[in-house]
This record gives sequence, structure tokens and C-alpha cells, in this order.
Amino acid sequence: MVALITIALILVVIGALNWGLVGFFNFNLVSAIFGERSAVSKIIYALVGIAGVYTIFLLSKVIPCAAGTRPAF
Repeated sequence: MVALITIALILVVIGALNWGLVGFFNFNLVSAIFGERSAVSKIIYALVGIAGVYTIFLLSKVIPCAAGTRPAF
């Protein structure tokens, strides 16, 4: 479970950094490395999206922990 959380958070950070590069410099790192319309780019974008949804689930577990209750995972 810890490995899944770590991978999800790494993917979310990669996605956030890529969006930051797009927003500030109009440079898409994923497209630059793997090609604009390549299958690998699409897979990376899909994995980042799934990791984002999973991170929403993680936040629902962390917020009660901050309030003093134990997380369920």
C-alpha cells in the first residue's frame, strides 16, 4: 500500500511540474521527451490522471487524521 501511495504522489508531482512548465514557459516536457501524439505520452497522461483521482481519495483519509482520528488505510 505504501508503494502505491508513493507512486501516485510521484505521478501527481510529475503532472504538476509539467503543468507548471506549460503555464510559465509554454513547454510540455512529456511531449518533448516522448512525442506530442505518441502512445507513451497518452499512457503517461492517463497514469497521472488516475494518480490524481487516487490522491483525492488519499486526501479524504488524511484530513480526518489531521483532526485527530486514525486513517482507514
